[in-house]
Amino acid sequence: MVDKKIEKLEVFIMKVYYECGACYLRQAREALDMSTDDDELKLEIMEDIIKFLAENYKKDASSNATGSAMHEIIRTKTGCKDPYLEKKHLGNEMAQNLLPEVKEILKKDDSLENYVKISIVGNILDFGAFDLSVDIEKLLNEYLNKDLAINDVKALDNALKKHDNLLYLVDNTGEIVFDKLFLEKIKNDYNINITLAVKESPVLNDACLEDAKDIGLNEFAELTTIGTNTVGVVYDKLSPTFKELFDKSEFIISKGMGNYEGLSELKFTNQDVFYLLCSKCNANALNLGVNTGDMVLSKVPKI
Repeated sequence: MVDKKIEKLEVFIMKVYYECGACYLRQAREALDMSTDDDELKLEIMEDIIKFLAENYKKDASSNATGSAMHEIIRTKTGCKDPYLEKKHLGNEMAQNLLPEVKEILKKDDSLENYVKISIVGNILDFGAFDLSVDIEKLLNEYLNKDLAINDVKALDNALKKHDNLLYLVDNTGEIVFDKLFLEKIKNDYNINITLAVKESPVLNDACLEDAKDIGLNEFAELTTIGTNTVGVVYDKLSPTFKELFDKSEFIISKGMGNYEGLSELKFTNQDVFYLLCSKCNANALNLGVNTGDMVLSKVPKI
């Protein structure tokens, strides 16, 4: 019997804002354009999505659950199970091409905080948008010289020293290449076992097992899946196996806005939980009390 350590809150902490409606429709168009060339089918599906949002997009709705259901509509009706496949492969490839510059920068300052920032920067960069004219080293240094808007690096260091096991929830492809550097730092500097969780099957450009294995994340962590393909984490949709692992984990690092939005619906009593993310939209920034574009390393208060 699992010793429950988390409970659902009576109200959502990260709920939908008015801006989220436009974001859902933007995501829907993007996914449709990558799923099919049939404009009539796109129109039919968009009509279904608008009807779905009309019924479900309301105050206190879960942003992750709503987005997950929308993408399932697109996958089911187009038959395209991985619209972002090409984009995911390109993201990993471009990020790996940047590794020499990143490693040289980290040689100058190999602090835990710098590795945290690099991990977050991986979530900020659009790896498919670079050309040879871009000064990557200058761009990376700009981010590394930027302060974390919420900086709980000392608490993270203490947690890494305190715990024997870490559950690490990854976010996107491309970004996971920089996560690998962070995981290597953790393995080298702290005596801790790492379990890394990815999506069971494709959604958006989130990392799956194949993506993680392709870049060698299994060198530093045991790989598992959350048992589903929701946008971020939707606790009720986690597989029983992963839910048991999640509930028992005393130390969790969560990457990205999607995972933050899902975990913010939970309260933690005995677990050390940290969010690593860039706040990319106004709704998320307001929820965190930061500015759009800020980098965040936040320890979740225990309740």
